Amino acid sequence: MRIGLAGTVSVGKSTLAKALGEIDIFKDYLVQTERSKYLRDQGIALNTDSTLKGQIVFAAERSIELLNENIITDRTIYDVCSFTLSANSIDWNVKEKFVDLMMRIRDDYDVIVYVSPEGVEIEDNGVRTIDSEYRDKIDFTITEMLKAYPPKCLIEVSGTTKERINKIKEALSV
Repeated sequence: MRIGLAGTVSVGKSTLAKALGEIDIFKDYLVQTERSKYLRDQGIALNTDSTLKGQIVFAAERSIELLNENIITDRTIYDVCSFTLSANSIDWNVKEKFVDLMMRIRDDYDVIVYVSPEGVEIEDNGVRTIDSEYRDKIDFTITEMLKAYPPKCLIEVSGTTKERINKIKEALSV
């Protein structure tokens, strides 16, 4: 299965992806965590400063991940599109075309897991923004994107990592 974790900044997607990768049923899966720090260090602007070129790089990474049959990734095209829609430097018409193009591959994911920010404090890792309004904006945009462009299978999780894992296992009947 191709499992993508979608959610705003600092909700525990990387932690959840790594924890899922330690479960026997997912032991042979590629676990891919976002490389924001690496990409930022390459000169790619993040968050509201993001550019079209930067978002294309993030989109390309998500597309490459989808070439794998068994993958758990802590970012999805839903995330990329939400960050694109929130970028200040990208023209609205370009944003709409970008989203239209990226949503054409959404069915390559077998499962999208929406990770709720409910009850999760923002952690400053030196890369992501700690602006709670921006975090809420991205979360709102992701949830609206999931409604407008429904995935094949959507699992919504919140709570501790253990609670999230149990919800995913239950939904997948594993």
